Amino acid sequence: MIDAHYWPTPNGWKISIALEEMELDYTIVPVNIGRGDQFKDDYLKISPNNRMPAIVDHDPPGGGEPISVFESGSILSYLAEKTGKFLSTDVRGRTEVLEWLMWQMSGMGPMFGQAGHFQFYAPEKIDYARERYHTESLRLYGVLDRQLDGREHICGDYSIADMACWPWVVTYKKQGIDLYEFKNVRRWYDQLKTRPGLRRGYDAGKEFGKPKGEWDEEARQHLMPKAR
Repeated sequence: MIDAHYWPTPNGWKISIALEEMELDYTIVPVNIGRGDQFKDDYLKISPNNRMPAIVDHDPPGGGEPISVFESGSILSYLAEKTGKFLSTDVRGRTEVLEWLMWQMSGMGPMFGQAGHFQFYAPEKIDYARERYHTESLRLYGVLDRQLDGREHICGDYSIADMACWPWVVTYKKQGIDLYEFKNVRRWYDQLKTRPGLRRGYDAGKEFGKPKGEWDEEARQHLMPKAR
């Protein structure tokens, strides 16, 4: 059994999608990031960066004590290695999947996140920041579109790279993106949302709500960066 410390956001959806696609038994442990659950002492023991998601695997490979994993990319890699699914064992295929997983972690997620922050959450509308991150988001959509040209999935076969990227495209309308400008991304996005496992993962925890593009004052206090 795996405890999935989770809240329905793009980074959270990555993990619930993977757990469903890999047919693993899991329990959702809600981490209400708008109410500061990510700063609680018990949570910091498994996610010292006070970010969500994290998992605790009570039946790790090889047995022994439970293993906790934080950072969504690390979790996806761990689950793929645990199950032997969605990550090629061939060195070339594995390298490509990990390249695109790192691309999502270092580029797509942070840049889309910054674009969303300055579009919806920043108390002041800063045109420079909004243009900068929107333009970078468009560039990244273009990178993904070129990679998907002639490919059904990002790395050929469906993999954790697709699971990492798809949730960040879900909010393309709020991002101000015309997905029809990126025909390969549009095809890939529409195709994947018909997968039963992906749909179950995306719907996991839907009773908690989904990102609305606004914070109340308490959420702002918890979600704004702090030096310590």
